[in-house]
Amino acid sequence: MIERLCVIGVGLIGGSLARALRDAGHVREIVGASRNAAHLQRAVELGVIDRFDTDLASAVQGADMVFVSVPLGAMGAVFQAIKDTLADGAVVTDGGSAKASVVTDIGEAIGEVPSWFVPGHPIAGTEQSGVDASFSELYRDRRVILTPLAETDPTAVERVRSMWEAVGATVTEMDVTHHDEVLAATSHLPHVLAYTLVESLARMSEQREIFEYAAGGFRDFTRIASSDPVMWRDICLANRDAVLNMLERFNHDLASLSTALQAGDGNHILQIFSDAKSARDGFAE
Repeated sequence: MIERLCVIGVGLIGGSLARALRDAGHVREIVGASRNAAHLQRAVELGVIDRFDTDLASAVQGADMVFVSVPLGAMGAVFQAIKDTLADGAVVTDGGSAKASVVTDIGEAIGEVPSWFVPGHPIAGTEQSGVDASFSELYRDRRVILTPLAETDPTAVERVRSMWEAVGATVTEMDVTHHDEVLAATSHLPHVLAYTLVESLARMSEQREIFEYAAGGFRDFTRIASSDPVMWRDICLANRDAVLNMLERFNHDLASLSTALQAGDGNHILQIFSDAKSARDGFAE
């Protein structure tokens, strides 16, 4: 049981965790925090949080669990703001999509990576954002990756694991570097491709006709281009090296397909498509 949870950043991710923990009976009080009082008031009206404070240092006082759910570019400022007012025994975790940058940020804010910090990443979300988009089932049967370091207190890890398992998530652990490489391939690259495709088509002179005739495949592929641009800008910059590596690999494979098209090499094109279908069908199963 979490006695007092402080959620810094009460949007889709933070708001959904708050809703889910309340529904599971795993938390007694939920305090929301951000710089936007109107947004936090809306969270109170929706029953997502019990009360709020726009002063982060005050918001975390007395909390035994703190969940930081802000864009990666804002993580450092949050850690700097709360470091001196955390309660004894409090555990802090986050939901950032890149972990090396978060570990660096808290290390710079505190002077070292503290034992009470458990880096984490729920592999869940939608293209929607904001507290109105939050819902308690978001994490059910989804994965959450924790990336504890050598300095991390095992008890803190277990408390964070218990929190996520209480809302129906499957929790795994992974090395920070490996996490960032895996997520660059499976999440960050797809978002980059979706944003780039839509932006490229939008710049074409006949864009209205193109989008009018867009069918289900286009909508499915580009759905994630409706995600929060600020958040994804921060993710790309925070995980820049891994994203660039994946872009380089993808560009190489795309060039191979382009060469096959230029040569009219149907067998090679069929092989690429067949291999992709086989891999996708296996993943879907």
